Amino acid sequence: MELPRVLYVDDETINLELLKITYMNEFEIIAAQSASEGLALLELHPDIHVIISDLKMPDMNGLDFIKEIKKRYEQKVCILLTGFMVSEIMLEGFNKELIFRYIMKPFNREELEESILEAFRR
Repeated sequence: MELPRVLYVDDETINLELLKITYMNEFEIIAAQSASEGLALLELHPDIHVIISDLKMPDMNGLDFIKEIKKRYEQKVCILLTGFMVSEIMLEGFNKELIFRYIMKPFNREELEESILEAFRR
């Protein structure tokens, strides 16, 4: 059985590996260390429907990355995963219907899994 594909973009390798290991039986996690790498992977894997992005990244922040995804693929469902409470970014993401969920790090395994599953059902 094929696992649902999720793209996870985070500039910290440890976070990418943690998510892969945590959900190795539930999802196929495709990892990218930058927004540009994430966009390239979306070109290669059009069957990715859920994207999880870190907010704070060096080349492009997570919200700008999600804006770029939505320009190219408006049907993709995006989740922002971050260790920072950034209310104006959060509000912009929700107001413009760019992000489906905003989840704080360290993530709760069940909460994130349910959010991913719900995103696939959309």
